[in-house]
Amino acid sequence: MKQVLFTLLYAFFAFGAIAQEIDCKVRYVKTPTGYLMVLREGDDVFKQLEQLALTEKIPAASISGIGFGGSATFGFYDFEQKKFNPKTFKEVEMGNLNGSIAWSEGKPSLHIHGIATDRKFRAYGGHLLALVVGTGSMEITVLRHEQQLQRKVEQPLNANVLQLPCGR
Repeated sequence: MKQVLFTLLYAFFAFGAIAQEIDCKVRYVKTPTGYLMVLREGDDVFKQLEQLALTEKIPAASISGIGFGGSATFGFYDFEQKKFNPKTFKEVEMGNLNGSIAWSEGKPSLHIHGIATDRKFRAYGGHLLALVVGTGSMEITVLRHEQQLQRKVEQPLNANVLQLPCGR
């Protein structure tokens, strides 16, 4: 009887620990220089970074990352039409992800570039417009800057440019 009771209690607590791991929604931890994010399959990278910036009140940051992409949409800027021409790639590995977090009109403004490779080792890269995590995970380091930085649309290119403060 003791053995059955022990087995039932062990199974209950073991299953509870496994269920807690599966349901765990933690997507980032604080580090001495900013944050480390570990995003999971189906996570929208842009939304997660924007939410981090809002929740943690990040004034500005540099980001870098790697991981699996279920879909990565790159945009090549057409200088005549003043817009991005998008192209989406499925099931890729992000060999590189670099960018910045700033602010524009009271909201986080992300500028991210990356390089993605497919299963045949062909590489695609440039300005990222959207990124969703694929099977596995994506690890992103967020290096926090103390001074808030803004982005502003500049003409004649209609480009959203990071603004550095005048003076020191």
